Amino acid sequence: MAQDTARQALPTPPSAPARALLPLILPALVVGVGSSLLYLLVSSLAERLQHVLWNNLPDALGIGRYSVLWMLVMLTATGVAVGLVVWKAPGHAGPDPATLGLEAVALPPAVLPGLLLATVLMLAGGPSLGPENPIIAVNVGLALWLGRLAMPRMPGSLWPALADAATLGALFGTPVAAALVISEALAGKPLKGALWDNLFGPLMAAGAGAMTTALVDHPTLDLGLPAIGRLRWPDLLSALAIAPVAALLGMLAVLAFPYVHGAFRRLGHPMVALPAGGVVLGLLGALGGHLTLFKGLDEVAELAKDPAGWSAGQYAVMAVVKLAAFVVAATCGFRGGRIFPSVFIGAALGLCAHALVPAVHPSVGVAAGVLGMLLAITRQGWVSLFTASVLVASPSIITLLCIASLPAWLLVTGRPRMQLGADGTALR
Repeated sequence: MAQDTARQALPTPPSAPARALLPLILPALVVGVGSSLLYLLVSSLAERLQHVLWNNLPDALGIGRYSVLWMLVMLTATGVAVGLVVWKAPGHAGPDPATLGLEAVALPPAVLPGLLLATVLMLAGGPSLGPENPIIAVNVGLALWLGRLAMPRMPGSLWPALADAATLGALFGTPVAAALVISEALAGKPLKGALWDNLFGPLMAAGAGAMTTALVDHPTLDLGLPAIGRLRWPDLLSALAIAPVAALLGMLAVLAFPYVHGAFRRLGHPMVALPAGGVVLGLLGALGGHLTLFKGLDEVAELAKDPAGWSAGQYAVMAVVKLAAFVVAATCGFRGGRIFPSVFIGAALGLCAHALVPAVHPSVGVAAGVLGMLLAITRQGWVSLFTASVLVASPSIITLLCIASLPAWLLVTGRPRMQLGADGTALR
């Protein structure tokens, strides 16, 4: 009886007619392709500049490419360069990145060039952040501005949703990631029509963005680790142990986040805080080695090529140093995202577990480590499960990750998030 009453109280929303969804196709395709091309352009510029700064220039000067001296010089110089952009560019290259999450933020058009420049300099210079947050912000700002000019009759809320989804599709190379993130964002909100009606436009944009990236750049997140065969009890025990440990390590960074941010904030000026952050990042790079620099995707692929190539202690040092560098970069003012460095940290932790206990399958260790770290850092359950699973080309890993996510989630839910309010305190 109670169930029947509940069904009557919550009727299934009616589906939208096809004629209401058809007008979304063209803007979704345009935004999807445009968002992907901008992401690829920024990535290409950053890679070319990185090659010049970390290969051509030290070779010409007769200095070791990743020597302690060069890491200190380059990361400090990157802090100075980004500090100049944040100080002088219109809009100061956007709001304080420590106050932002993965959700879309609509910025005025005048702010976007400075944010793009700060992002390219950051990606090339070596700080431990990814491109996702600033690229999403730029694509959302451009889509909203140009969309209103070109199609003023379309609702204004459409453009941020399309650009957000398109950029996620381009970043991950698949629209599934965007669908999962948007579905999680829509949970608990009143919807007009069925869920799939609300996903139609964003999913079309995400598909166009993912296809453009795939056709132009041919990306893959698969690390090429040994495949998992038939599931065994040790695999389940490994996942149940590693994911919560990774979540706890991530929570330590979350708890330290407002204090480190407060220390840099007290320096009072971007031309002081960012170069100071660069110096700290250079010292951390000297401690952890060159693999702990940059956004982390190329570096984690290098780790995965030879899981036995480093000792458990070396993996542990890289994980801790990368986590510290990630916190410093995200709090001193560098513009960047947190997903890709979290993947490196979680993977290094999982490979550390494999080195300590050879019975831990390297694929299980990496996937569980990434899952726990992303749950703590992003609080996005679906994107954490998706990212951890696509790193390992084994369908059976999904079962392990779904189970391992439960104890890890118990450790992070209700705790402070890695995002600050205007007053500098952590949000929940």
